[in-house]
Amino acid sequence: MSRVEELPDTFDSSHPLPPSAETPFPIPTRPNAHDATSNTTPALPPAMDSVRSHTADEIVNMMKRTPLFMTEVDDLGGDGGAPSENIELEALRALQYEGTRAEIALGFKERGNEMVGEKKWKDAREFYTKGILALKRDSEAQTQGKGDDGGRAEKDGDEEEEKEKERKIEEACYVNRALCNLEMKNYRSTLHDTSHTLTLSPTNTKAQYRSTLALLALNKHTLALDTCDRGLALTSPSPSSPTLASTTKYSAEHTAFQTLKSRILSTQHAAYEHEQKRTAAEQKKKREELTLNTALSARGIKMRWTGKQPDLEDARIHLEPDPSDPASEIHFPLLVLYPLHQQSDFLKSVAETSSFGDVLHTVLDVGGSLGAGAGAEGGLHWDTAHEYSVDDVEVFMETVTGGMVKVGRKKRVLDVLA
Repeated sequence: MSRVEELPDTFDSSHPLPPSAETPFPIPTRPNAHDATSNTTPALPPAMDSVRSHTADEIVNMMKRTPLFMTEVDDLGGDGGAPSENIELEALRALQYEGTRAEIALGFKERGNEMVGEKKWKDAREFYTKGILALKRDSEAQTQGKGDDGGRAEKDGDEEEEKEKERKIEEACYVNRALCNLEMKNYRSTLHDTSHTLTLSPTNTKAQYRSTLALLALNKHTLALDTCDRGLALTSPSPSSPTLASTTKYSAEHTAFQTLKSRILSTQHAAYEHEQKRTAAEQKKKREELTLNTALSARGIKMRWTGKQPDLEDARIHLEPDPSDPASEIHFPLLVLYPLHQQSDFLKSVAETSSFGDVLHTVLDVGGSLGAGAGAEGGLHWDTAHEYSVDDVEVFMETVTGGMVKVGRKKRVLDVLA
């Protein structure tokens, strides 16, 4: 409570009273602040004056430096952005490292568990990492600033008990961090954490289970099955279980491993069938390519390859009806150009036995089998002068050297290509 004191007779009212309590914000010094003749306005109470002396932005910035209102830990600049100390924040940071290594790590582990409950996997992983690092701090660094608490375990003769406590906390931090990495799809990091867990405790079933899930996600089915079998062996219900609770626990874990094993076997079988189909398709494609090359060579047809594959959609040179029989008929894609009108037609499949007269009927007659450029009333839709007809058109073919050679209508496609 505030204390009321009587003012002495010698009190000079021209001097301001000192503030009776701390002000929420610092009051800047003003020139001539004690000159009574320069200002007849009575002074504001210190608390109000500390608020009125700053702009709204300045007040917000000062509040952000208080841990309760802080939005960013890095926002610790003083005036003009210069770094300054934040005693409250440093005190809170120091509290995180008060106690023994086990106590510090346990605090981080519990905070990580809270984040896991909220499914904040990244934050939880950070707390578990801090817990692991706290356990690995040097004993000398641990005892700084703790007074007599630093050697509590040694003084009480409980060094072994303290080490066992640290081991269990480290095991929990690693296996829980593995869960975070698993949920974040960091599967290799999951395997790293489960490996550390199993080094500390080879019978940790959670580590076996999460390791199996990570291996399955990486399509390492053989290793996943091996790890799952280890988990099944560890969780097999034992007749000598001391309590019903432990039997129920192992039974539930065993069922989970059995379900996971069925999933691995199903995935492995599907992957095997997919690989078999892919291999069979590749082998079939290679056989068909070899058969086609054999058929082309047998007919004396030479191929030229370009640096860039032309856009033919699904058109290709192929054998029909049996792609694996070199005696089948070869079909070619064919491009027909009308240079005087800058038009073209593209036929995706023309048999080697087809004549160029058949090709002309196809592109110029409405009754053609493909009718690529035919109009609704016969002929080409862009040939308004009716200059193109089967009887009046002459066919030329580009040669290997880039020249042009005239082709008769009765000539077959095979005759000009061979």
